[in-house]
Amino acid sequence: MDILSGIASTDSALTAQRTRLDVIAQNIANAHTTRGPDGLPYQRRVVSFESEMQRARNQFGANGAGMSTVRVSEITNDTTPGQRINDPTSPDADAKGMVTMPNVNLAFEMVDLISASRAYEANLTVAKNSRQMAMRTLEIGK
Repeated sequence: MDILSGIASTDSALTAQRTRLDVIAQNIANAHTTRGPDGLPYQRRVVSFESEMQRARNQFGANGAGMSTVRVSEITNDTTPGQRINDPTSPDADAKGMVTMPNVNLAFEMVDLISASRAYEANLTVAKNSRQMAMRTLEIGK
């Protein structure tokens, strides 16, 4: 019998939220990057999650066995156009003096950051409580 069966789900959720936190941090760090390696303004990145059970169902059909865990399915670029500002002194300005800024909204990123950190903390609490329950279960047999 596996006493800590929920740890696998919690571990995968912690890993997924950590990836989400990393991507949000990259978005915040590049909020004013008007020229990336490709010569274009930075584009906000978005993390998408997928249930391992859903992936197993898609792969093996409705009767496929799967674990109830979460993983990052993809990290995509947000294609929303960035705001254009008038700054003729910028080296990234076009002929009319307009600069295309990254499509990163700092207020939205901060809200997303708080949400991701709360989800991470909640999953960490689940892991700690599962460990405590397992330890107390072992003490019953003494």
